[in-house]
Amino acid sequence: MKLDLEYKIFTPSLLEEIEEFATSTNVDASIASTVSEILQDVKTHGDQALVERTSLYDKANLNKSELRVPFHQIEEASFSLSSDHQAAIEDAIENVTLFHQQNLPRNWQSKNSHGATIGENYYPINRVGLYVPGGNVPLVSTVIMTATLAKVAGVNHIAVTTPPNPDGTISPELLAALGILNVDEVYKVGGAQAIGALGYGTESIPSVDKIFGPGNAFVNEAKKQVFGTAGVDLLPGPSEVMVIADETADPSHIAAALIAQAEHGSGKEKIYLIFTKEVNFENIVNEIKDQIPKLSHSESILNIFQKGFLAIQSEDLEDVTRVANFIAPEHLELQVKDDSLAYLQKEISTAGALLLGHYSATALGDFVAGPSHVLPTGRSSRFSSGLRIEDFFRRTSIIQYDEASLQKASRSALLFSDMEKLDGHGNSISIRLRQD
Repeated sequence: MKLDLEYKIFTPSLLEEIEEFATSTNVDASIASTVSEILQDVKTHGDQALVERTSLYDKANLNKSELRVPFHQIEEASFSLSSDHQAAIEDAIENVTLFHQQNLPRNWQSKNSHGATIGENYYPINRVGLYVPGGNVPLVSTVIMTATLAKVAGVNHIAVTTPPNPDGTISPELLAALGILNVDEVYKVGGAQAIGALGYGTESIPSVDKIFGPGNAFVNEAKKQVFGTAGVDLLPGPSEVMVIADETADPSHIAAALIAQAEHGSGKEKIYLIFTKEVNFENIVNEIKDQIPKLSHSESILNIFQKGFLAIQSEDLEDVTRVANFIAPEHLELQVKDDSLAYLQKEISTAGALLLGHYSATALGDFVAGPSHVLPTGRSSRFSSGLRIEDFFRRTSIIQYDEASLQKASRSALLFSDMEKLDGHGNSISIRLRQD
C-alpha cells in the first residue's frame, strides 16, 4: 500500500497554516444555494418534495404514506434483535442516562438586594426532531446519544428522521434502538429535506421546536437556514481526532486511534497527531500501513490519510498545548505518561471530549461511555460544547416584587429611565407607588 506520510516541526508561524487546514470544510456558496432551493421546495410542496428528493438522493422510491415507519416494524426490529446486540444497546443507554442525570437542571428561587424574589424555572422542550445519519453506515449510537437525553429530560414528543436504504428500509438495529427507547415517530427522510420537514412541517411530519443531531455539510447548512423557525443544537461537521503521544504510547494504539476516526466516511475527516521528539514517527506510519488493509472501509480511510492528516512534532508540552488549544479538536486522546496527563488536562481547555490515558479509546466515547458523541468540530470547540441535557430544556426567569421591594428598587430604576430617555418605563414603576 502506497502511503507517504510526513510531519512538520512546530513553530509559531505554523499556526496560520493549521488554521486553514482545520477550517477547510467550511460550506461553499454552491451548497448554501442548493440547500436553500431544497428547503423552499419542502416548504412549498411538503410531502411531495420529500418523496421526490428521497428518490433522487437516496434512490428509494416511496409514496407519501410510506414516509413514516409503521409502529409494527419498530416492534419487529426490537423483537428480532440478537440478545448480544440488545445488551450492548442497553449498556450504552444506561451509561448515557447515568451521565446526563448528573446535569439535570433544577428550578431555584432566591432574594435580590431589594428583597424581591428572583429565580429560574426549567421546562423540557415540548417537541424535538432528531436527525440520525443512516444508509450504508447506520449510526445506531447516534440514536442513543440524542434520544436518551430527550427521554431523560422529559421531552413529550420526539420525531426521528433518518435516510432510507435504496430498498426503502431502515437498519433494523437502528429501529430496534429506537424501540428500546420507546420512540415510535420515525420517518424515512434524510438530508437537507429532512431538516426542512422538521423545521417547517409537512402533511405527514408536524414541525418541531428544536432540531438535534449530526449530519453532512448539506444537513448542517439546512440547520443554519431553518434556525429561527426552529431551534438547532450545534453544527457538527466531519469527525476529528487529535492524538497527543509521548514515548510511553504504543505505536499500534496511536495508529488505531487515527484510523478509527478516518473510518467515518464523509471524505472530510481531520486526523491530527502531535508527538514529542522521543516518538519514532516511522513506527506509527508502519502501523497505519499494516492496519488499514485489514479493515472493511480501507479505501475511504486511506483517502483521509492522504488529504486530511496532519502530524506535528513538538519540542515541549507547552507547544503541544498551544497547538491543541488552537485547533480545538472534537476528540482529543492523551496517550502520554501520568505526569504529562495531569499537565495537559489542566492546560488544554478547548477540546470537545478528552480521552485520558492509554486505554481510553475515542470509540468508547462514540459508543458506550456516557457523554454524548454529538460534539463541536471545525475549531468551534473554542466557544461551544458537546450536546448535553440542558440543551433539551428552555429556561424562564422569575421576578416577583412586592410593595416594599418595589419601593427599594424604584430610585435606581427611575434613574435608568431618565438615562435612557424612556419615561414610559419610569411611569410604569412610579404609578405603582402613588397613593390615592
